[in-house]
Amino acid sequence: MRQHVNVVTLGVADVGRSHRFYVDGLGWTATLHVPGEVLFLQIGGGVLLALWSVDAMTSEAGATARPDGEQGRAAVTLGHNVADEAEVDAVLADAVRAGGTVLVAGARRSWGGYSGYFLDPDGFRWEVVHNPGLVVRADGTVVFEG
Repeated sequence: MRQHVNVVTLGVADVGRSHRFYVDGLGWTATLHVPGEVLFLQIGGGVLLALWSVDAMTSEAGATARPDGEQGRAAVTLGHNVADEAEVDAVLADAVRAGGTVLVAGARRSWGGYSGYFLDPDGFRWEVVHNPGLVVRADGTVVFEG
């Protein structure tokens, strides 16, 4: 199997609510929206975020089990790297205005960066981070420097 991901899919309770949060609230552009079923968002070169009705997802793919044995979502954090500390705080504020909830306010971290966390309306955790060592090259390759 080639080391590659094209789509990250999250099961959501209400695709319309996800559209209101990501598209209307955060200003992201929908690549494809099938109301009530699925919303695709381009999140990088060749990478989509799919927000799929959790009922349809579990009907097709089956329920997932958490490490504690409970049915539900696996523990996941989606990372959004930004240019500086001020942008971390600005994105967290944007998420709140769009209907999200700040889980952890922006703060300096022991590893040398600055990050905070928010939850989208379905409880998916996003890390908004300024990691000065994470560099995305022009070809899309991510490297860690420093």
